[in-house]
Amino acid sequence: MTMKTTPPQRLALALTLGAALVAGLSACVPLVVGGAAVVGVGMVATDRRSSGAQLDDQGIELRAAARVRDIANDQMYVSVTSFNRQVLLTGAVGNEADRRRVEDEVSRITNVRSVVNELTLGAPSTFQDRSNDLYITGKVKASLLDAKDIFANSFKVVTERGVVYLMGIATRRETDRATDITRGVGGVMKVVRVVEVVSEADLAASQAANQAAAQRGGTGPAPVSNATPSSPASPSGSRVPLPPMEPLPAPGQPGSVTTSPVR
Repeated sequence: MTMKTTPPQRLALALTLGAALVAGLSACVPLVVGGAAVVGVGMVATDRRSSGAQLDDQGIELRAAARVRDIANDQMYVSVTSFNRQVLLTGAVGNEADRRRVEDEVSRITNVRSVVNELTLGAPSTFQDRSNDLYITGKVKASLLDAKDIFANSFKVVTERGVVYLMGIATRRETDRATDITRGVGGVMKVVRVVEVVSEADLAASQAANQAAAQRGGTGPAPVSNATPSSPASPSGSRVPLPPMEPLPAPGQPGSVTTSPVR
């Protein structure tokens, strides 16, 4: 699927990125919610997540912010990003105990299906690090928008010290293409894919189901075919179910994280 951007859309994206830059760099805070995500006009309507999942993600990030803030210390800088009820933790903590504690606190939040803990041990990122990461995120987003053979809104982009995390619901072709595009962006050290992979047929079916549910105002469950064991029903009681999905396996172990170092 192709996505063309008009000059007003590009201007809106640039302004939103600028606002994110100001917000992300105005103070050294111990917690970032949403991974500096950019939401533009029409993004919510074209999101591949169900409406219930979108609301759950907002709630998860807010609850996670509160819990991490309660245990934060001077050596902790944590970014929490939730997509389709899968939470990505990025940033740095002072020791392994804090790393595990943050994951434990977040994993107990209602509606969280899984936690991908990418927290590193060491000093928090610097002002320059965060400035560079926001710049890289903007370049990756622009490159995905320029691509004519994928739908850029399928992916949420998070960058931490040059490592770019791609989150989303996409086909394997889209995931591989987005990875190749991201790897070609200057400054990207590594690409980590936290993507729930679906087939073309299942994607079309889930999107149709979500649209039907939206037209009904979320008054009843929409059917989902061929759901896999990796897509349990949401414990939140959201009426719109999760789409069928197949996680990308991590090397040597089950999971949905695959790293792609820059060649």
